[in-house]
Amino acid sequence: MKNHRCFTGMTVALVVTVLATLSLIACQQSQQQPAPAAAEPKAASNEKIFVHFRGPWAFVTDPKDANSVLAIAPKTTGHRDLYVQASNQSALAAGVYELSLPAHSGPAAATAGPDIAQAKIDAQSLQRALDNKSARYIIRLPKPEEYIAAGRARSRLGASYPPDATSEKAYATAVSLRYNVSSLNGFSLAGTPDNGTFNPLLLQVEAPEIRFVIEPAQDDDPRDKCNTHSREAFHHLTTLLQLTLYVDFPENPDDCHKNDPQNAHPAKADGNPVPTNQIAPLSNGDLENVQTASVADLGSLVRTANAGSIGPRLMAAFLFGRPSGDCMAPVLLLSTTTP
Repeated sequence: MKNHRCFTGMTVALVVTVLATLSLIACQQSQQQPAPAAAEPKAASNEKIFVHFRGPWAFVTDPKDANSVLAIAPKTTGHRDLYVQASNQSALAAGVYELSLPAHSGPAAATAGPDIAQAKIDAQSLQRALDNKSARYIIRLPKPEEYIAAGRARSRLGASYPPDATSEKAYATAVSLRYNVSSLNGFSLAGTPDNGTFNPLLLQVEAPEIRFVIEPAQDDDPRDKCNTHSREAFHHLTTLLQLTLYVDFPENPDDCHKNDPQNAHPAKADGNPVPTNQIAPLSNGDLENVQTASVADLGSLVRTANAGSIGPRLMAAFLFGRPSGDCMAPVLLLSTTTP
């Protein structure tokens, strides 16, 4: 009986010892286990946005703010009104506008690829263009990280007419400005038209692109092998900026030089076509703005279209809507010089 009690006491003591040991091990393990790491802060949202310009545009650093750039284009009867487009859109009259972006990061290096044509402009000529109300559009926006070619066409570019063949390359005819932004919310456009008012526009950006587009008022005559519209558009741009610069297209025949609007002494056109400033509102379907077109002029337009010199697309525009097309002239990236 005494042995049984001794055995039982030893068993209890052994169990207590084991439990104590296990408890001590568990305690030590809990002390050695590192505390869970603090949750890392969420990285800020980072979106790439492209502000796209199509038409006869030039870009230059804002002379009043080195951190901003100006996009400038002529306002002409040969083009429709400028419009801005995101998920919503609005037409813009001639004037000065400013595009505001949400918080953006990254170096505002404003680098440009070799396909974007570059030229120099003196400060006085630039200021005269900026002050030329009703004849230009100006868009002010932050200096971008990069200018990217968004369209190309082969042409020749030079300070003498016609430009030398050695200047031929695929120049950028449309350009996108790239930014890194924290969000696709917070884009807005404000401005002051040269005539009238403009209500600030909150741009709804769902796809990462905002477009500023100037389209031709009508297509070139399909039989015209001279890219007349593109020549004329570039001429309007260089005239606005007072630049001695010309464009030519290698696939055009040499005869195109005779009627080129860039040529200081072009050959007189045959016949009496309806003036461009009358055809443009016709192609827009805006009969009220045809101020001087007589019945004979309109009859001439119809006869000319039937003869095939204007072509079915312009006639279709006259009857059903507006045509489309792109300028093939180079977009310019300008740097200013001082006298």
